[in-house]
Amino acid sequence: MSDIVIRSFDSGDEEGVIGVILPIQREEFGVAITAADQPDLAAIADFYQSGKGGFWVAEKAGKIVGTISLKDIGNDEAALRKMFVAAEVRGKEFGVAARLLETLMAHASAVGLKTILLGTTDKFLAAHRFYEKNGFSEITAPELPASFPRMAVDTKFYRRMV
Repeated sequence: MSDIVIRSFDSGDEEGVIGVILPIQREEFGVAITAADQPDLAAIADFYQSGKGGFWVAEKAGKIVGTISLKDIGNDEAALRKMFVAAEVRGKEFGVAARLLETLMAHASAVGLKTILLGTTDKFLAAHRFYEKNGFSEITAPELPASFPRMAVDTKFYRRMV
């Protein structure tokens, strides 16, 4: 586990980020989506690393193997987005997902966020279990604030107080 480093996204990480996210979306879960369909991936610093937001990567031997981000949506609320962990480093023995979430939550607390919201597809069953085990409660779409950046594929929504 100690050979995996969690750090803030830096300029130049874009290709590695896309290299983790797209295969999981497309090949593992059959979501018909491209990098072009996700313009936030071409502007990570501007889209996520502004206001109280942030974007972090997990890196192993110089290769990005995980991602997580927070999009500041105002009113001391943020949307958790782009949480992906490469198959070869999933599971408790690596702890990548837990460490990414811990980093995000520490940041959220430090910058004064009060609520973290997220949307996900009904296909990501392991993600649902992970979020629920880590203090997120399922909510309905009408409970989301108007500022929440809902994605077309989102069918399940969660909230966690900071």
